[in-house]
Amino acid sequence: MPPVASTQANTVTEGDSGVRYGPALTLLASLFFMWGFITVINNTLLPHLRSVFDLNYTQTTLIESVWFIAYFVASIPSAKLIEKIGYQKSLVIGLLVMAAGALGMMLAASIPSYGVTLAMLFVIASGITLLQVAANPYVAVVGKPETASSRLNLVQAMNSAGTMLAPMFGAYLILGRSKGGTATSDVVLTQAERLADAQSVILPYGLVAVVLVVLAIVIARFPLPSMGSATQRLAPEERAKLSL
Repeated sequence: MPPVASTQANTVTEGDSGVRYGPALTLLASLFFMWGFITVINNTLLPHLRSVFDLNYTQTTLIESVWFIAYFVASIPSAKLIEKIGYQKSLVIGLLVMAAGALGMMLAASIPSYGVTLAMLFVIASGITLLQVAANPYVAVVGKPETASSRLNLVQAMNSAGTMLAPMFGAYLILGRSKGGTATSDVVLTQAERLADAQSVILPYGLVAVVLVVLAIVIARFPLPSMGSATQRLAPEERAKLSL
């Protein structure tokens, strides 16, 4: 029976590669912040999208559900991608996928198109799924085994900070710049007002895309500690479970 790889054996410490894990943990924490931030932006968009596209109940529910559908669909493929190319490259790809989705949201706003918006929300959520599958195990093993729970609590706190700041960002740059997002439900918008409201998401998603691309470049160039060989051999399904 083959030995089971333990977390302690796979932990990367400062002496393993000559790279301090403090800066690496800070960089990983920024990822947790960003995906918490972007996840909540989805909820902020709901009143905005209802007014722009005059959505019925089914269409509104689909916007809420597409996020979770992406988690279900993308989790195992994400784990298999990590198995093939490694953790650091997967983090970069996850950020670039999210950036592509944010740029796609700008396109959806300029048309505007409900279908493209739905597809781009799925793309963004898929990128977040890849980040989650790669980053959570990374945080657990980058550092001393006895402080693993503290590191996970720290990055989860950063994730919560992102979820707290996102509503303010969305309210100011999206809802605050649109008529439909702040109007009562019985207000009927003209076609010109709907187009203007749709285009109000171009600036915030453009800013999000820039931040994601910058993070991807930084992570691609940053000397993140390499994961232990035993961790690299974990089955994709096991890594997916560890990321939950």
